[in-house]
Amino acid sequence: MKENLKGESKPVSRLKILFADDEPALQELMSLELPRMGHEVTVCPDGATACAALEKNTYDCIIVDLDMPGMSGIQVIGRCKELSPDTDAVVLTGKSSFETAVQALRHGAVDYLTKPCKLVDLKALLHRVARQREWINKVRALKHQLERVEGKTELVGESRAMEQVKRLIEKVAPTNSTALILGETGTGKELVARAVHQNSLRSDKPFVAVNCGALPESLIESELFGHRKGSFTGADDHRVGLFEVAHGGTIFLDEIGELPKAMQAKLLRVLESGEIRRVGDNNSFEVDVRVVTATHRNLPEMVEAGLFREDLMYRINTFEIHLPSLRERSGDIEALAEHLFRRFRPGLKPHEMLFTPEAIEVLTRHSWPGNVRELANVIEHATILCDEPPITPDHLPQRFDSRKAAASKVRISGPISLRDLEMQAIYDALERHSGNKPEAAEELGISLKTLYNKLNQTVLAEKAA
Repeated sequence: MKENLKGESKPVSRLKILFADDEPALQELMSLELPRMGHEVTVCPDGATACAALEKNTYDCIIVDLDMPGMSGIQVIGRCKELSPDTDAVVLTGKSSFETAVQALRHGAVDYLTKPCKLVDLKALLHRVARQREWINKVRALKHQLERVEGKTELVGESRAMEQVKRLIEKVAPTNSTALILGETGTGKELVARAVHQNSLRSDKPFVAVNCGALPESLIESELFGHRKGSFTGADDHRVGLFEVAHGGTIFLDEIGELPKAMQAKLLRVLESGEIRRVGDNNSFEVDVRVVTATHRNLPEMVEAGLFREDLMYRINTFEIHLPSLRERSGDIEALAEHLFRRFRPGLKPHEMLFTPEAIEVLTRHSWPGNVRELANVIEHATILCDEPPITPDHLPQRFDSRKAAASKVRISGPISLRDLEMQAIYDALERHSGNKPEAAEELGISLKTLYNKLNQTVLAEKAA
């Protein structure tokens, strides 16, 4: 058993347990002893009652007697696996034999105990179950991270603005307070959230990042809180929600301003109660999760417009971290560019010159509307063109060459129509946002659909001409 620095065992996670046995004395004993071990328990006198409880609630672990009147423990385990495949099953039996153990394991049990069982053996078994569940959740979280990871968690830069960000991270990380990270799109808000997690007491537990703006509205609740099999059309399997995957650790809700109003109310309830309810479940259960959020939007303005709940805004911004734009920390551009170059091309020599002074000057002069994300794209582009360092201005995208950019830019001379002015404004906005249409549409004050329509009309007009 792993011990901490004081020589004490690491406390076991709290389990939600269903216990089923037809012996009244054993029922009474477990109703007293399991809570003393730190667990929540529901005691049932037979298999049918246990199955009814499984229909209504989700449990971490069930402990069932093999021989019960009416419905056997094996049948209860079978029903449990249909309703909640992630629930661990332990068999309690008076028949101490190898055949009994094999039968139980074949039907999905993780272990078994023989009657009369010692409380110390039961405690040790539940400890193993809890640890195993923690590892499973960690693996799920790692899988989730690997699918969307964008490089190492490292905050690069020594500008005054970034030093302030690092100081704030040091202050808030050791606490359990919710934190709100504010900043423009592409500034690296997820990296700050990871830094908060990695410097917290939860650093050895899962970190789960969720882009609220990328989740379909119809599936947000299921993604965050999970669902039971058959709870809605298409729910063919039991699903563990991301809040449950993050149990013990941190969940990062990026672009919280994109969360629909109905989900804002449900998230507020979770933050206030510390409990979640799977879609299709009748009861809630506790999760121990620290919540960190981020947005590029102005939440007070959204509250004024009726788009964001005021009570939720106050609940998530216990501690704010303002992440500066790249143009506000231009002194960090060279260090960031070198860091990104080394990430895209491992094996570069430690003291090798990676950029010519001319290239650094061009990068520093740029306004960087897409922030660090845009810089990363530019450096990746240059890495592909550059056979050997250093990177020169010729390796940078065309828009960084003022002569090429001027030659390629559309110039309007003579009489100017309203449509020409409109399209020039659209092209300029797209250039400022490196082709990002949603951001360009937001700057222009039009919908994304309108932007696409106007671009399509221009293409059709050019083809007709």
